[in-house]
Parts: sequence; structure tokens; C-alpha cells
Amino acid sequence: METSEFARYQPGNVHPLSNFVEELQDKIHEVIVGQNGMIEQLLAGLLADGHILIEGVPGVAKTLTAKLLAKLIHVHFSRIQFTPDLMPSDVLGTSIFNPQTTSFQFKAGPVFSNIVLIDEINRAPAKTQAALFEVMEERQVTVDGTTHKMQSPFMVIATQNPIEHEGTYRLPEAQLDRFLMKITVGYPTLEEEIKILGRHNQEAITDLLNRVEPIITTDVLHNARIAVRQTHIEPKLLEFCAKIVYETRNDKSLYLGASPRASIALLQIAKAFAVIKGRNFVIPEDILQAVAPVLRHRINLTPEREMEGATTDDILKEIIARMEIPR
Repeated sequence: METSEFARYQPGNVHPLSNFVEELQDKIHEVIVGQNGMIEQLLAGLLADGHILIEGVPGVAKTLTAKLLAKLIHVHFSRIQFTPDLMPSDVLGTSIFNPQTTSFQFKAGPVFSNIVLIDEINRAPAKTQAALFEVMEERQVTVDGTTHKMQSPFMVIATQNPIEHEGTYRLPEAQLDRFLMKITVGYPTLEEEIKILGRHNQEAITDLLNRVEPIITTDVLHNARIAVRQTHIEPKLLEFCAKIVYETRNDKSLYLGASPRASIALLQIAKAFAVIKGRNFVIPEDILQAVAPVLRHRINLTPEREMEGATTDDILKEIIARMEIPR
């Protein structure tokens, strides 16, 4: 899709934006089999200009999908493998003395990119985790009193394994809150796994990935994000978003509810889902679809409910079941 075509976007006409989304989805599915939910949510996060946390067991294409998304856009991409010995300067950069100029010069770290993939984010210690707070929220890095702005677009896609806990560190709540969504990825179905084997039998996945060429410019992405922000939402649906988040602060099964940042994220992702489905207005189903990925990592269960085996998704379903859905 040409940038000039998308530049003609007008409120009420989502056709160019629908083409934008469909083209990305088709290209991703040329490499990835199944995982429709993860791909749709990743695209929603991209359109809503937010950071994404992907959680799933090894081997379910978390990292591959993130790399593929980055390759489809004309942007700089970097990958950081988090390890227990990783220091903040390894991520952000550091000032190095230049003997020729007799002064310190800042050498930017790998976080200075457009799309940053952080693999196994929960393996780095708290000091390194805290180094991400400023860059994720304010899109800037401060080193030795000097602030360095990130280039737009800037998006962090992080992965983590929910099963293995040895050598990992729990992400601070303040950092989790900076992720627009947490996407959980499960195993493929039997039919999908048969297709995966058939595809690998014909060609190596690395060869498929190497053939991928960028199809979206930063201008097109910028216009797409403007279009998402312009998506119409009724006042009663705005109130519905606020009520859902408010209820998390009063539920007896939770000792930590969601913040106002969660309300804003719920609105942004609901708008993105509406646009992905070809509409320029939000309906209740868009909000309901956004509830779990937007809120599951922003709330904490009480010890009693954890011992019962409940999950945050279970509690969110209970909250929605008690509410009246506006029509």
C-alpha cells in the first residue's frame, strides 16, 4: 500500500487502513502458522503505539513473530538477550572518554532503535529492569545528566517464559504497567502443527524469514496511528472502560487493582481492535476483547485466590459477568 493512498484517509473511511492491516497479516502468515490471536494483538499494540509483553513456553514463535513484524516495517531493529549479568549500560549505553577530544562521548546502547526485541526480559536483575522505566514511559534516556531522545517510532516487544523460574526475576509492577498489553501464547492445534511440519519439510524457516522485505514505511505507520486515535467511541463506552478498571480496585479477590494508565490503554486497544475489524467506531465487543490482554498484568491476586488456583483472567471474567454491557 502506497503512503499516498493512506494519506487520503478520512474519518468514516477505513478502507486504506484495513488494507494496511490485512497486508501485514498476510505477510506474517507466510511464515507463521496459526497464532492468530497473538498476531492480531501485536498489530493492535503497533497501531496503538505501545509496548508489548509476550508470555509463552519456548518454541511457540514469540521471538520469530516479533522479528518478522520488525522486518515488515522500514525501521531499525535491535535484539537484546537479557541475562543475569546484564548491566544497565549494556542496554542504554555509556559515556566513553575520547583522548583525541579529551572529553567524554556518549555511545548509544542497543535500546536506541525503533523496534527493540528484549528476549527473556525476566532474566535480568532489578537494576537493569529499572533502567527501562524512563525509556519505555518517556521515550528518552538520561545518562550522566544528559537526556537523549528516542527516534519515532519506538516500541519494545519483550518475551518471557512462564514456566521456568530458576535464574529469573519478577518484573516490578511499575515496569509491567508500562506494557500496553501482555499477550499469552499457547500451543498450536494439531492441524496447525501438521502445517508447521509440512512447511519445515519444504523450506527452512530462516530462508522464509530472509526473503521478507519491508512493506510499510514510517509515514504510513504514523498515519495509521493517527487514524486509530480518531476512531469514534460513544460516551457510554468510555464510561464502560472506566467502570471495568474501577471494579478491579474494589474486587475482594485482588489486592492490587489497575491504575488510570490501564483505562487509557483499554481505550487505545479497543480502538485498534475496531480498526483492525474494518470499523471507524468502537463497539462493546472491542472493549471486551481488550480487557484480558490490557489488564491481566496490571492486577494482583490475593494469596487466598492464588492458593485456590485462580488466575487474573478468571477474576476479570468474573468482573465482566457482574457488569451490564452497554448497547
